[in-house]
Amino acid sequence: MATKYAQRKPDDRPAAPAGPVPITEDAPRRRRRPVVLGAGLALAAVGALVAVWQVNEAGNRVSVIALAHDVRAGQTVKKSDLVAAQVAPDPALDPVPVSRSADIVGKTAVSDLPSGTLVTDQSVRVGSAVAKSRDTVGILAKPGQLPAQRLRTGDTVALVHTPQDDDGTEPTSKAPDSIDARVAGVASPDANGAIIVDVAVAGTDSAPLATWSAGGAVTIVLKADS
Repeated sequence: MATKYAQRKPDDRPAAPAGPVPITEDAPRRRRRPVVLGAGLALAAVGALVAVWQVNEAGNRVSVIALAHDVRAGQTVKKSDLVAAQVAPDPALDPVPVSRSADIVGKTAVSDLPSGTLVTDQSVRVGSAVAKSRDTVGILAKPGQLPAQRLRTGDTVALVHTPQDDDGTEPTSKAPDSIDARVAGVASPDANGAIIVDVAVAGTDSAPLATWSAGGAVTIVLKADS
């Protein structure tokens, strides 16, 4: 009996193999575009230049003076107020180098200097312009003896004499004495909220004011025209 073999038609195709197809050396390779390759090389070159520039800038930093904490206008700058900061040279800035710290300590802040501020020669001055040709008297003012609004250097104030009788009551027989003054400096409050306020007064008023202050009989009034 003759065996018949089925003839495959010309359009018959072998079934696709099941499972993953192994990678052979004949697999098609992706072609790299010259434009993309050139852009990548350019970006790498720019990155290298930026890195070199940053390294050079870091090496060119200088040590200058900055504020370790807030210093108010009129306050004397102390050594503990200063800290060293590393900055890159900038022609738009003129900070004082650390080597000149002695030139800053002991001088008066011209304006409020926030923490982190770079110190320049214009940040401080010798003495206080407010107290020029005037005597400076320090007053220890407790809460209730000064306004809740923070006093600033240059504020115009009235220093009212507020003595107390032996029974602790204030006399009302006559209007209290007062002295016009300007604030020359304000210290930070102590643990009890008391603040030392330096005031500039005429020479003829310094002695009586010192007496009032020693007895704790001074109330500071902030004038409306300050």
